[in-house]
Amino acid sequence: MISISAVPAAAARKADVPCPKPKVAKPTGIPPRPVPPPDDPVNSAVGGDALATHGLVIPAGAKQPPAVTATTWIVADLDTGEVLGACGPHVYQTPASVQKTLLAATVIDKLNPKQTMTVVSSDLDIEVNSSAVGLVVGGRYPISTLWLGLLLNSGNDAANALARLAGGGGADGVAKTVAGMNAEAQRLGAYQTHAVTPSGLDGKGQFTSAYDLALIARKDFANADFRRYVLTKAAQMPAQPQLKKGGFQFQNENKLIFNYPGAMGGKTGFTTVARHSYVGAAQRNGRRLVVTLLGAEARPLRGWQQGAALLDWGFAQPKDASVGKLVTPEDVAQQTATAAARAESTTAPRTAAAPSTRPDGPALTTVAVAGVVALVLAGTPLLLLLTQRRRRRPVRKVR
Repeated sequence: MISISAVPAAAARKADVPCPKPKVAKPTGIPPRPVPPPDDPVNSAVGGDALATHGLVIPAGAKQPPAVTATTWIVADLDTGEVLGACGPHVYQTPASVQKTLLAATVIDKLNPKQTMTVVSSDLDIEVNSSAVGLVVGGRYPISTLWLGLLLNSGNDAANALARLAGGGGADGVAKTVAGMNAEAQRLGAYQTHAVTPSGLDGKGQFTSAYDLALIARKDFANADFRRYVLTKAAQMPAQPQLKKGGFQFQNENKLIFNYPGAMGGKTGFTTVARHSYVGAAQRNGRRLVVTLLGAEARPLRGWQQGAALLDWGFAQPKDASVGKLVTPEDVAQQTATAAARAESTTAPRTAAAPSTRPDGPALTTVAVAGVVALVLAGTPLLLLLTQRRRRRPVRKVR
């Protein structure tokens, strides 16, 4: 049995290689970044040993990727799950509105797009001057329109409304959905993702990573409704005659779909703390790639343009190129079951003993069960790491 304590030395065996960056002045007046959790050497290597870096990793012999301002990024194959290249794929970052892709991955199948809902005042409880699609209290909208408002115009009001509905429609609906988003992240293997808001508006302790976003995007792009929404160029917000409010048109803010051949859509994001974030996908010659990037600046290239440049680089790689793997929910479930079985086997001799007649017997049982659960949760990423190690391919951390 390999102990977790043996992993850090292996994960830190090579120095990080700087990612290509353009020579531009850093903007001034940027708020300090939130302090992330400490690096976990096990979670940092989920998907493969080579991904445990804050620097650049690309296949052996590959050309240097384009210089982008994004602090971290990843390019992966949506179908095979192979990671083609990355810069700090498991580094903690704040998500901004690309967190809406996790909201979609969690509840898009739980809400009937043809159902009509009524907006309540709490749906409009968003940060002043933040992105909104223009919902009005008392207005009635098809849920499909809310998804369009969320994914095209990055409406934080739409995020609150969808989260409230998915959580049962009550005052605690948003909190229940955020809890569901975190559970879904764990189910997907996105262990560095923790949601605090459904919209991606900054919240204390809210983080994600480029790798995690690729896992989330892979689920989203498997959904036909999601693919249709993010490829919609413009949509109509229905009039609310009972409130004397007219309708209006809103546009898709993801310029990739207007400018990149084979674009499949994606999601933009920005807060003053997170800076620019982006998730995008495209298909070419029967191949579908996804790019995610975090912590970018808008100059000299906007987020979607940086994504387009990285997609071009990815499509230029051979189809068997790989530096790691996007784990699947099936991988996670299998390894969780394996960890649970191992944990149970370690406690079996004690549970086979005669029941305690002491008053604190049930409490001790609860502690034992909690210990098993903790072992399972801690062991799953390690087992995923070890699984990926068995299938390593030649990679290089570029000079």
